Order: sequence, then structure tokens, then C-alpha cells
Amino acid sequence: MTLDDFNIDGRQAVVIGAGRGIGRGIALAFAEAGADVAVVALNAIRIEEVATRAQAMAVLSAGYSANAVDANAMDELGAQVLRDFPDLSIVVNCVGDSIRKQVADAPGEPGSGMTSTDWHRIIDLNLSSVFEGCRVFGPHLRARGAGSVINVSGVRGMRASRNMAAYASSKAGIARLTEAAALEWGPAIRVNAISPGLFPDPEQESEEEIARYAEQVKQRIPLERIGGVREVGLMAVYLASDAAAYVTGQTFVIDGGTSLV
Repeated sequence: MTLDDFNIDGRQAVVIGAGRGIGRGIALAFAEAGADVAVVALNAIRIEEVATRAQAMAVLSAGYSANAVDANAMDELGAQVLRDFPDLSIVVNCVGDSIRKQVADAPGEPGSGMTSTDWHRIIDLNLSSVFEGCRVFGPHLRARGAGSVINVSGVRGMRASRNMAAYASSKAGIARLTEAAALEWGPAIRVNAISPGLFPDPEQESEEEIARYAEQVKQRIPLERIGGVREVGLMAVYLASDAAAYVTGQTFVIDGGTSLV
């Protein structure tokens, strides 16, 4: 027996920030589930690698290079993607970075605080990129009268921590932006967010590095293990499918219980 509600076979998706980590995991999970995938990132080599892996699953996939915080670049991206994927119905915004610095310099510690440049870089990468993705692809989804938008946030958006003010602020902002878009775009378009915990990128770190990191942090995680990026991808498949037809404006935490401790 199969549950057709979870089926996204033949649907078309764009994943912005799919070159590595969680974005890559989401793009490949979509392809595994039978969806066509437009792969967007800055790094051309990573784009090609992910698109090729998606194509190996017998789906349509193409790669695009774009700066997700540049309005003109995103306008061009939108035109290119919608030309190649005219039935696009799934949009994922997954661009982000972090910086470990205080809000301002501590006494006797010059450079321990963020500069204005540091702050705006993280806010733009994490939050403005989500706005740009929604701004560019939202009109298409609304004209189409159906679709699912998935924004990738982070558990630090739920609770602040030292030296992570810019990251936490930007991720909290994603939750509010997600809620606002859900209110404005319903009932036709569903807009949700995923808030991941600790998900090291197996493509960027060695097995030994990941194993060492996993041992260091497992006491902070009730499930006592780090997550795999495919697990975030599986949640994205659910949110993109008809199984989530009554779900909008929500942020789904996937962190092994980290946010509970």
C-alpha cells in the first residue's frame, strides 16, 4: 500500500542554496522522491555536482549560479528557472552563514564584537535571501494558484546564545517572514519553515572529523547523535507534498531534541 498524499513525483522545485549541506540534502531528497529540481548556488562546481546526482535519479535537473542577496541577480535567476521549469510549484530558500562574535567589543578585547559589515552580511545572507526568493518566485506561485514555499531557519532562532546575535536574529526573522507570507498568500500557497539543529556536511568534512564532533556534542542532544542532511530533506518532501495540505505558517524543528535542553 502506498500513501499518494506524500507523492511529489513529477513536480518541479527550485532549491536556492543547494550547493552544500542541508540545501544539497533537500535537493537530492526531492530528486529521490521524483521531483524535477533547479539547483541554485554560487559555486559552479558544486551546482554541477548536485544537478548531475539529481539527473542520475531520472529527473530533470539543471544548475544555476546566482547571488541570493542581489536583487538583479535574483530577477535574472527567476526568469531562467521559470523558462526551464514552467510548472514550478516548490520553492526552498536555504542560503545562510554564521559568525561567532559579540554584539560589541568587550573591554580590553578589540575585535571581539561585530562590525556593521559583519552584521549586515549575516542578516542579508540568512534573512534577505529568503525575502528575495519569495519576492522573485512568489508571483509565479500566486498566479499559478498552488504551491509550497519552505524556508530554512535554525534552532538558534528560537533561543539566543552568546556570540551568535546576528545568526539568531536573522533566523528568528525567518520565522516571522514565513508567518507573514503564509497569511498573505493563503489559501492557495502554503509557506512553512524548517529549523534544523546540528547537521555537519559529509561532503565538506571527513568521516573522522564528523565522528569526533558527534562524540563531543552528543551529550547535548537527547537522541545522542547528530543529524543527517537527508533527514531535513525528508521533512521538506513532506512539507512540499499534499500530506501537508493543512499546514502553513509553521516552523518545524528537527534537532534531535537539542532545543529542549
